[in-house]
Amino acid sequence: MRTRNRQVRRPLVTLAAAATVVAATLVAPSAALAAEQVVLSKGHVDAIDVHYEDGAFVLKVHDDTVSPSVTRDPADVIFHALPGSETAVPDVPSYAFLGAPGTPVWILPQIQDPDLLWPGWETLNLPTGTFAGGKIDLTLVGVEGPGRVSVFVNDAFGQAQVIFRGDDGLPDTTAVGDHVHAHANWAFSATGRYTLKFQATATLTDGTPVSSPVTDYTFVVGELTGPDPDPEVALDIYGLEDSYTPGQQVNLVALQTPETELDHYHWFSRCPGAADFAVVPGELTFEYSFTATEALDGCQYKAVLYDEDHNPVAEAPPVTLVVQDGGGPGDPAGSQSIIATVREADGALVLSVDPDDRTVQLPATTLSGAGDRLEAAGALRPVTVTDTRAAAPGWNASGQVSAFAAAGGASFGGKYLGWTPQVVQQASGQGVVAGPVAPSGFTSGNGIAGGAVLGSAPAGSGRGTARLGAELRLELPTETGAGTYTATLTLTAI
Repeated sequence: MRTRNRQVRRPLVTLAAAATVVAATLVAPSAALAAEQVVLSKGHVDAIDVHYEDGAFVLKVHDDTVSPSVTRDPADVIFHALPGSETAVPDVPSYAFLGAPGTPVWILPQIQDPDLLWPGWETLNLPTGTFAGGKIDLTLVGVEGPGRVSVFVNDAFGQAQVIFRGDDGLPDTTAVGDHVHAHANWAFSATGRYTLKFQATATLTDGTPVSSPVTDYTFVVGELTGPDPDPEVALDIYGLEDSYTPGQQVNLVALQTPETELDHYHWFSRCPGAADFAVVPGELTFEYSFTATEALDGCQYKAVLYDEDHNPVAEAPPVTLVVQDGGGPGDPAGSQSIIATVREADGALVLSVDPDDRTVQLPATTLSGAGDRLEAAGALRPVTVTDTRAAAPGWNASGQVSAFAAAGGASFGGKYLGWTPQVVQQASGQGVVAGPVAPSGFTSGNGIAGGAVLGSAPAGSGRGTARLGAELRLELPTETGAGTYTATLTLTAI
């Protein structure tokens, strides 16, 4: 049976939001609970990163291929030995365990090659003076795959010294210090997908044995086959109004589904008469704001998301801007003037949520880079606040979330949900400002469970219609049970 290190059951979260006038529901997907897998093909990585937590070892992955480096769950990583790792077995007796001289072998080398993955292991995160003799045992428990696997080092005389060998009887164990960082050659005799099972064991200075779970590490040798391990990311643009008048601000927001760690964008525009889209200089985030003019009527806009190597990952369908001049002295003679009178007594303050746009998906939670929490992020659907009161006394819009509950009685507190409010749009002359950031209460605080300001307008500058939004962030303890959880977010304006 395959055993995964720290197998985290990631909850799916449903958040329901009820406004003063209209109820709004945010729903998380019922997708698989596994975290998104990352393929590591080049650069430095400590594949076996030994940690000591709560009286036991935990095997993790220290990924140094990104900046800043991150810690990952081995279950979420594929170590890729690129086709360029293929070489021939040398005609040297100490390398006979690799096969006959001249036969192909795929090696991730002990000495760094910038075109290949450079995996090693480390115990730098372990407390010194805790383990008997300052010694940790790393054991290769098992190997599954299409060929032979071995891990070895080259000594000063060019001879091979085998550390782990999967075809001559397992388990194989090697002793390492409690504060070391090392590299070796990882050799595979055939292309395909392998599972290497590792375990760390030691004895505390008081004689107590400690160990890690047997932990699976996945290696793919040669070309990646089967489904792409990276998730398909959809990109859509939100915030576009049906039409604008000259001088009105346009606020476009590109949102990923599911949300990933990628955050490099380019925005493109194409106006009538242009054959192709052109990049908008300097617009590199998920938000793009500009002022509508008559010249921009009919222009199209799209966003493209890129990975760390500047390869496009997702492209949003274009949206078309409509700018209407609103009439004026140049109107044709056949036009009519329509005059409407609004009585002062009819003024009111109304907070509403579009009944056809009150569903937001929070993606299934993933393990944080630090490995200490489950997290998910999403965006609140637009909240509209309209103030027609002639006295313009100002207003304050806020939200408060209840506890989350799942079928069967499982629950967790609403304090784990936080937000970063945004003013998506406001009328000319308004002075609406976004509320302060309310971080998740995972470490401290109460998130938005105790009520938090979404947006406000001071006296004299709140009259008109404004649209508010927020980036939502959920951070949960890793022991939170899997399931679909529901809460109610009550929105009010006063």
